[in-house]
Amino acid sequence: MKRISIDMDGVMADVYSHFIELHKADFGETLIREQLNGKTEDEAFPALRRHVISNGFFRNTPVIENSQRIVQKLNDRFDVYIVSAAMEFPNSLVEKQAWLNEHFPFISWKQMVFCGSKAIIRADYMIDDHFKNLDYFTGETILFTQPHNVLTDAGKHKRVTTWEEVEKIFFP
Repeated sequence: MKRISIDMDGVMADVYSHFIELHKADFGETLIREQLNGKTEDEAFPALRRHVISNGFFRNTPVIENSQRIVQKLNDRFDVYIVSAAMEFPNSLVEKQAWLNEHFPFISWKQMVFCGSKAIIRADYMIDDHFKNLDYFTGETILFTQPHNVLTDAGKHKRVTTWEEVEKIFFP
């Protein structure tokens, strides 16, 4: 059975919407996603570091549209693992597990991988929004479009912008 590694933040969890909401609360400024194109998350959100270490940030992040339905469909046919480089923010571990349990209850604890570097991950496919994870992956790579990567050529990675596009790759 083919194995698929799926990132959480920026692929399943809509961290950009969450950061935009928090930015408005902090600074009274409403950001539009297109304003963030080409900027790293740190450049786009001055209070990012404060938010990602605060209680509730990862637990309260919205779900990316259609990810639940399509990840469940993938899970029914493939060996799916949710892989998050969560060690940078150790407080996120419990919140990310609770978030997955709530929004993706069909994903068991055995399918959750919280790590430092994703270089250790071995699978047939990786779906991620960061080149730093995809560039060193030895299987097939799928780049999930987010503002920080939208202006960069996807190179050898297949680019998708929605979960429906992911669905078409695996269920043509």
